Formats: sequence, structure tokens, C-alpha cells
Amino acid sequence: MSEEVKTTGPLEYRTNEGQMTILGFWIFLGAEVVLFSTLFATYAVLFGRTADAPTPAELFEPGTVLIMTFLLLTSSFTCGLAVHEMRRGSVKGLTRWMLVTLVLGLGFLGFEIYEFIHYAHEGATIQSSAYWSGFFILAGTHGLHVTLGIGWAFALLHQISKRGITNVTSRKFFIISLYWHFLDVIWIFIFTSVYLIGMVL
Repeated sequence: MSEEVKTTGPLEYRTNEGQMTILGFWIFLGAEVVLFSTLFATYAVLFGRTADAPTPAELFEPGTVLIMTFLLLTSSFTCGLAVHEMRRGSVKGLTRWMLVTLVLGLGFLGFEIYEFIHYAHEGATIQSSAYWSGFFILAGTHGLHVTLGIGWAFALLHQISKRGITNVTSRKFFIISLYWHFLDVIWIFIFTSVYLIGMVL
């Protein structure tokens, strides 16, 4: 027996399977919130324990951090445009805006890698002190999630190029957009609680 398909509302929500899958992903994001909350709590406990390593105020570069923030937050906007194009049924528009999103995401990763290498050259590595262990694990976990998101999105774009925008592919694309926006929200917390505070204190 085929599943009933609604004719109104966003395409990704028109089947019961789509609704339940998206709900399940929201629950998964709840687990991700717990993971990052634990990492933030660990970082807070270790804050200031730099031992003989450089302090964050000595190494954090406002220009680099602002560029990274601009790239990632702009990618959230272009991802939203990609979802808009998906709901219009435009494969071309979806692909164009999602590719822009992924280029911005890759730019963010490039600056983050540069940042980590720079810190290592200055004597701040994951082994340098408790503080830098907490920093690299928190920022690195976020960076790993961004990397996974980029790979996931490229694979999905390939699938959409072959199958077009359907109930299934639209659901998958909406889920990756939720994931991407979630990573942007996490970055805002990293930007404020790690970088801004680290530059001042």
C-alpha cells in the first residue's frame, strides 16, 4: 500500500515518512546539543589553565576570527536561499546556492586550519596545556562536523542531479540544511564564549 502524499505544504513534509524523518533528525540534533554542551563545559573548567603555553589573548587574531564568522554566517544565508529554490522546484537554483554555501564552508575550514597551524608554531598545541586541549577539542569537533556536512552536501547534490527534486531528495536536503544552520549556531557560541572572552581576559 503506497503512502498518502499531501499536495500542500513544503515538499519535504508532504509524506508521513518525511515528517517522521525530520522529527527524528531534530532529536538527533538534541543529542548534538548535549555533546557540544559537554565540550563547552569542559572548556569553561579549563579556561585560564595555560601553564607555560601562550595565552589566548596573545594568539587569537580578531581579523581571522571575524573572517571565519562572516564566511560561516553568510553560508547559513545562502543555504536558506538553496532551500527556497528547492521549494520552488528549481534544481539549478538549489545547486547554485548550495555550491556557494559549500565554497564558503571550505573557506571557513581553510582559515581554521591556518589558525591551528599558526597556534602550533607559536607553541600552543593540544598537548601544551589543559586550556589548549579544551580549545582544540571544542573547535576541532566543530570543524570536523563542518567537514562532514560539506561531504554530505556534495553527495546529496550529486543525487539531486540524477533524480531531481522529489519527496525523498527534498527531505534529505532539508535535513542537511538543518544540520548546517545548527553548526552556525554552535559557531556563534564558540565565537562569543571562546574567542571574544579569550581576547579580553
